[in-house]
Amino acid sequence: QVQLMESGGGLVQPGGSLRLSCAASGNIVSINLMGWYRQAPGKQRELVAIMTRDGSVNYVDSVEGRFTISRNNATKTMVYLQMNSLKPEDTAVYYCHMNIHTWSTGVRDYWGQGTQVTVSS
Repeated sequence: QVQLMESGGGLVQPGGSLRLSCAASGNIVSINLMGWYRQAPGKQRELVAIMTRDGSVNYVDSVEGRFTISRNNATKTMVYLQMNSLKPEDTAVYYCHMNIHTWSTGVRDYWGQGTQVTVSS
């Protein structure tokens, strides 16, 4: 059974920073894709940042240059999202996503529980 555990959300003033973390646990063979999504009230969930197995990254235009996705290179089972220069429009619930291969269930998508990020003065 694979689980994703997120941490790091909270309340921050505009211009501030937060770092989100997401740890995968379970009988993992490999992780093909790691990413962060967000969902603001009344809006659809959107992709914020993504990292492929070979380390390639991509960002939604609205966070380019302000957010950085990274992972721990030792085990490659943790993904981070460093968020700088935060704006009120970044307020949302942030979800960690991974596409993971296990021997028992094959390749499937997993989601974290979500963590609230609120940017307000």
